[in-house]
Amino acid sequence: MSPSIAPPLLPSLRRLLAQPNLNVRLLTAETALPPGALDRPVDWVHSSDLPDPTPFLSPHQMLLTTGRQFAFDTMTDAVYTDYVQRLTAHGISCLGFGTEVIRDGTPDALIAACLAGGMPLIEVPYDTPFIAVARAGGDLVAELRFARDTWTLGAQRAISLAALRPDGLSATLSELSRQLGHWVALFDSNGVLNQVFPRDTFSGASAARGSRDRAQQEAERILRRGQRASLTVTDHGETLNLQTLGRRDHLRGVLALGGQTTLDPASQEVVTSVIALAGLALEQNTALGHARGHLRSGLLQTLLGGQVELATTVSTELWGAFPEEPVRVAVSATSPERLDAVTDFLELRAAERNGHLFYARLGTSIVLCIDSHSHSVLRELVGFGLHVGLSDPTVFSSLSGALTQARQAWDRSREGEPGITPFDAISRQGVLAFLARTDASAVGRAALAPLTDHDAATGSTLVHTLRVWLEANGQFTPAAAALGVHRHTVRNRIGQVEVLLARDLSGFHARADAWAALLASNVAATAGDAPARGLGSWSGASTDPSRTPEQGHRR
Repeated sequence: MSPSIAPPLLPSLRRLLAQPNLNVRLLTAETALPPGALDRPVDWVHSSDLPDPTPFLSPHQMLLTTGRQFAFDTMTDAVYTDYVQRLTAHGISCLGFGTEVIRDGTPDALIAACLAGGMPLIEVPYDTPFIAVARAGGDLVAELRFARDTWTLGAQRAISLAALRPDGLSATLSELSRQLGHWVALFDSNGVLNQVFPRDTFSGASAARGSRDRAQQEAERILRRGQRASLTVTDHGETLNLQTLGRRDHLRGVLALGGQTTLDPASQEVVTSVIALAGLALEQNTALGHARGHLRSGLLQTLLGGQVELATTVSTELWGAFPEEPVRVAVSATSPERLDAVTDFLELRAAERNGHLFYARLGTSIVLCIDSHSHSVLRELVGFGLHVGLSDPTVFSSLSGALTQARQAWDRSREGEPGITPFDAISRQGVLAFLARTDASAVGRAALAPLTDHDAATGSTLVHTLRVWLEANGQFTPAAAALGVHRHTVRNRIGQVEVLLARDLSGFHARADAWAALLASNVAATAGDAPARGLGSWSGASTDPSRTPEQGHRR
């Protein structure tokens, strides 16, 4: 179907000169004028015999004169040249000379000046009054305005009918492209190209792909601001118009149009109606998406309840199969303001990776089940500024345990910059590494209070000595070397620790309790040091009967 291009805003000079009842004659041959000179728009027809009428004129007007300002024998060619140059600089579309009022015929010097300045010059005969020319121009302007109003109504009607089709949004955008003669593209809330009409717009020349890339770049930029906005840019000779869709802080995408011409007010009015329709369609899609989200959450609860067969059947009918086992569970969370954007992104990725990704909301968290082909989605989530916890590989019948792992990993990941934290990475740090992240911290600080108070009052380093000694498996010589003191100094300090804590540190349980207190209170080294130098490496030393008193701390 051919485009239904909007009529022009103003009549062209060519069309005005073609009116048969005017009998005007073009004195400057079209071939001697600049290209497109006769296609200049004519907004109005004005008459004046002033030497400089430009203060009373507007661009795109035709000026008619009887030449009274030239009725002197002393007129030189320079006078005509200056007169024409002033009109040209002011944007006058055409000059008309009325003959047989002041003089017969049109001055040759004026014709020459118009040819030199690229100004179309017409001769208006005595029988054609200036008012007739002005009336003809006004009639053409009114005719085009009526035609544009008719076109606008017709375009809006065609677009409204397209919106009623089953593929309402796509049909609306296609009809908009046809009506304007521009390509129309829809970018989703993540700035990804969703649809374009005509569909082969960006499949040809590199210039077209360049326009696509520029439009996508600008769409991503205005979406990041999170506010409604419109933008007009020029790229590769095309004028690109972009307009956000949706409410502030809930943007649904960007509508982009491109063409060789700038959209005029009538076209903008049609675009505005499409923006309203597209925004409504996207909001409806969002509402439908929320309903699908609740269904996804129900399926996840079904999986966690062990009804794998039922969940698989429902998912296959609605979205496709679940990812193949083994799967890994990922957990993340975002602010309520960004939740829709993240779930829209996951919906797109789930559609693209059918059978490789399942996601659902669980309370305030977002839970994903992925196979080995979808780890890139997690990296893209990090691009949203999110922390992600990832479980060990599992099967769907054990999904509940994997979810617990992912939650623990996500909780650990929030201690640093956004990124992916696998559970196997934190599990290698040992059980004691979790003490510093539980409510045991207050108990740990209370247990070590006699030491910390003593250090604060006397300037001693009993807490630090205890930590180094425990890390040295309760051996005085390595601890003394690490502290830079004599081993008897370490022995005396540990004896003082035992007195203050009222604990005998020669046994395994007392040492383990002291080490746990150090970890939980965050007074000692970070919990991440536990697997390398923690309890597991020295617990056997204190229970080995073959150890010497020096190694086993027997006094």
